[in-house]
Formats: sequence, C-alpha cells, structure tokens
Amino acid sequence: MVRGLYTGASGMIAQMKRIDVLSNNLANVNTPSYKKDTTIAKSFPEMLIRRINDDGVRVLPVGSYDLMPVIGKMGTGVEINEVYTRFTQGSFKQTENPFDLALEGGGFFAVETPEGERYTRNGSFLIDRDGYLVTKDGFRVLGENGPIRLKKNNFMVDEDGNVFENREYAEDPLRLVSMEENEWNDSVLLDRLKVVEFPKLRYVKKMGESLYTETDYSGRAYVVEQARPKVRQGFLEQSNVNPVVEMVNLIEVHRTYEANQRMIQAHDTALGKAVNEVGKV
Repeated sequence: MVRGLYTGASGMIAQMKRIDVLSNNLANVNTPSYKKDTTIAKSFPEMLIRRINDDGVRVLPVGSYDLMPVIGKMGTGVEINEVYTRFTQGSFKQTENPFDLALEGGGFFAVETPEGERYTRNGSFLIDRDGYLVTKDGFRVLGENGPIRLKKNNFMVDEDGNVFENREYAEDPLRLVSMEENEWNDSVLLDRLKVVEFPKLRYVKKMGESLYTETDYSGRAYVVEQARPKVRQGFLEQSNVNPVVEMVNLIEVHRTYEANQRMIQAHDTALGKAVNEVGKV
C-alpha cells in the first residue's frame, strides 16, 4: 500500500510538469515563431508479481529451479524524462513591414547579446538610434561580417538573406514602399544575414525571449551555405501551437491528475484501516 502512495505521487508530479508546459504553450500562442514544447514521460521499471504462498522451488541433484507462478506486472511510477521542442514550421503572416523577416524552412537568425551570440527565429526587428538592425529587446542582428548597420531606412532583403541599400530613395520612405524589385539593381550590398543551423537540432536549448543557445549535445552552430532557408521580408512566422489541441491535452492532464489523486486517497484509506482496525485483531 505504501508503494501505491509513491506511485500515485509520482504520477501527480509528472502531470504537474505537463500542465506547466501546456500552459506555457497556450500563453505563447500569439508569439511570433514560438515553438511548442512536448513532455516525454518515462516509466520506472516494472515489477513481476508472484504468489507468495507458493515457493515453487524444485530441488534436483544438480541444482534447483523456480516454478513460482507469475500473476502479472506492477508499475512503480513515472517521471518526465525530457521536454522536447517541436521545430515544425509555423504559418506565415504578411505584415508588409520591411523590418519583419521570416525564415522558410530550418535555420535561425544570429543575434548579439551580453551573454554572447544567441539565435532566434523571431524576425520582428527594428532599427535603433545608432542605425543597427535589432530585435525587440535591443539585441543586434548579425550578418556574416558583424552587426548589420543601415545608414538609412531604405533596405531590402532578398530570399538568400542579402541586405541591400538603395541610396537614391533614401529620403523618400513612401517611394521605398512602392519600389519594384528591378529598381534595386543599382543598390549596394551591405551584408548577408547570418543564418545558422545545428548538427543536432533536438538538443538546442531555449533561453527565453524567443532566443536559443547551443549545448554540448546540439553541437556548435554553423553558417548555412547550401540549401539555405528562404528569407521572406514583410512576413512573420507564427507560433506552431494549435490552441484547440493544447486545450484538449490540458483537459486530459487534469483528469489524469485527479485519477492519481483518487488513487492516493484510496491507498490512504486502506492503510488507515490496516493500522487502526486490522492491527487491533
């Protein structure tokens, strides 16, 4: 009976962790480029149940063997083994804002932070007062030659991530919005966005604020040269969280949590009777 208390408690702890993960997914359903997390559970080793009144031992001149009948198996609990991030592509939302960039396919934008180089798929960028392309949190977006600095608000990013500047219409922002692609023929190439990938994407670690960092298991980030993901200017990648699915999973988790709770209450009641009633006989 005491073992049943621990088994039920381990189930409740695992469901609490699942609730935290699902709640975080729902909270970020409108966060650009957010990638949902999924919990992976691992059960403790199962135990074989045998009849204790039948030893089933047969002694032979050369030894012995066990014939004790096996009744079945008994679980001993569960734990959350891993919180796995699903890097599936989110849908695109057209914003027509030239500072919004989205990656079609894999890869990450590289940004400069006080803790070192970090990576993101959230392409909702701005230009700071010094002319650098930055994230919403003020981290500078990196090109292959360093932070990207725009002298004027007159840049274009092609599908390969090349950042062009057109000085002819630098003082006419309205003209820039309506410019055709062929009008950028005389533009100046400033840099190319640093788009990176990891040897083992599964082990990339979330850092918060839509940032990721490499780990010992993911391997070091490397610049993608071949089969680069396409960069879409004027688009944002949406979260890959399906709120309906997450709500259904949340209801399932709550019911499982309550089932474990009732199991603990049942074991506690049986243990109380064993101590207070059976013990008196």
